[in-house]
Amino acid sequence: MNALTRRIVVTTAAVSMALAMAACGKAGDDSKGSDKDKGGAKSIGLLLPDTVTARYERFDKPLIEAKIKELCSDCTVSYDNAGADASKQAQQVNTMITKGVKVLILDAQDAVGIRSSVQAAVDKGVKVVAYDRLAQGPVSAYVSYDNEKVGELQGQALLDALGPKATPQSKIVMINGDDADPNAAQFKAGAHKVLDGKVDIAYEQSGLWKDTVANQKVTAAITQLGKQNIAAVYSANDTMAGGIATALNGQGIKVPLTGQDADLAAIQRILTDHQTATVYKAYKPEADATAEIAVALLEGKDVTSVADTTAKSGSGQDVPAKLLTAVSVTKANIKDTVVKDGMYTVAQICTGQFAAACKAVGLQ
Repeated sequence: MNALTRRIVVTTAAVSMALAMAACGKAGDDSKGSDKDKGGAKSIGLLLPDTVTARYERFDKPLIEAKIKELCSDCTVSYDNAGADASKQAQQVNTMITKGVKVLILDAQDAVGIRSSVQAAVDKGVKVVAYDRLAQGPVSAYVSYDNEKVGELQGQALLDALGPKATPQSKIVMINGDDADPNAAQFKAGAHKVLDGKVDIAYEQSGLWKDTVANQKVTAAITQLGKQNIAAVYSANDTMAGGIATALNGQGIKVPLTGQDADLAAIQRILTDHQTATVYKAYKPEADATAEIAVALLEGKDVTSVADTTAKSGSGQDVPAKLLTAVSVTKANIKDTVVKDGMYTVAQICTGQFAAACKAVGLQ
């Protein structure tokens, strides 16, 4: 072996040893578990329930993520969506635990069914914040709106729209949300508080938060009651109101119709008299409060400065809570609510076919 060959062999061996030592060092680091690989000491999970309801992907997710980054620049956020599948969300909770998130923001697809997953997360040291819907199990905090009050706003909007036609004989169709969502029961209770005794709830079913199901239910109600006998329709949210409006329009029925969430399509239906009112629950205050609580829990701080009240979950826990106040939206206050708050611009609302209706209410 000549000198040049010996130098090449020695150099190659040295490089190989260096690489091997580096690899061993990296393996050793992994065995200890780096923060990055395990989710990190400042890792927050966010699980939302579905993609059908427009608000979650369009507003809730980006607002929560932005506020967390504002409060904690080195925090990481892991996100997933259940796609309206409760079993899928349960698996997503397990994935978040495996990732090593320290706080989990959870908007439960099935608030009862998710209880064991919440318990599993807490058993692993994860703090769970119930977002918008109060999941059962040992959650650390809950942020939402006063949901019974939302139902009262919806019921009152229906009575206001009916005016003198609101009598104990007036037949109302009531399409409620998904029974797996505890908010649905609260919306329903609030609406009944306002409507019972003043109108006749002649047909009441769950629309499962789906426009297609709500359309089917209202179509069945029209067949059962007769289209001339329906005085108004209560819809628990705007997604279902869209399906209901299609069913009513198809039968030539024009009656008051409620909603919730202030979806863009709902605002446009209100402008064109295909929906009477919606309930505006400003997403930013809800998202901001949730992010503040999540970061506080991450840092081991008290959350009661934000969660200034309590709520009792279906599993009996008294949970620190932040309950915000919603607003009813009709033609009269679109400008002073969703436009003023920057939820939508006039240009987004007043596209071609809605331009004349916008002008009529002073939006252009």
